[in-house]
Amino acid sequence: MARPPGVTLADLVVLSMLSERPMHGYELWAELERRQVDKWASISRAQVYYSLRKLADARRITPARDDDSSLGPERRIYTPSDAGRRMLADTLAQARWASQRPPDPFLTWMVLSWQARPRDFTAQIERRRRFLEKQLSDDRDALAAVIEETSPTSDAAMVVRLSIMQFETELAWLDEVKARHRPG
Repeated sequence: MARPPGVTLADLVVLSMLSERPMHGYELWAELERRQVDKWASISRAQVYYSLRKLADARRITPARDDDSSLGPERRIYTPSDAGRRMLADTLAQARWASQRPPDPFLTWMVLSWQARPRDFTAQIERRRRFLEKQLSDDRDALAAVIEETSPTSDAAMVVRLSIMQFETELAWLDEVKARHRPG
């Protein structure tokens, strides 16, 4: 099945979040930040608001009634329409989600690094190590928070565990890279 025209990652994230419960834009973005969207989806606040407008115009989401007058008249609470839920399910059924390999900038750098000066190569390896150690620490903290909020076997906990394992594996690999003898 072909991807519906114009469906972006932000559209899918918005539809998924609204499937959990009706929300307005600010609440949606706050929840995405709380869930550390920057670690699992490359989307911005502006993209979320654009998706809300686009999905509403396409009738993939509809306004939901909200009796909380403290939010003010400008806040529109949205929920997915049946068409929006179908689009989300159809898009998530596509093979591309499980059969693509995005390029990692560090791996690209590594392939090209034979052109780097030895001191710069060493500096980049150490920079990467510090980055990975910080990410590993952050993800361990995130895992504890996710488990407290959900369960040790939730999808979110499993994703964070995978990330931790990948960082640990790359740190071990960096030891091998550093230990090899580089000419120059």
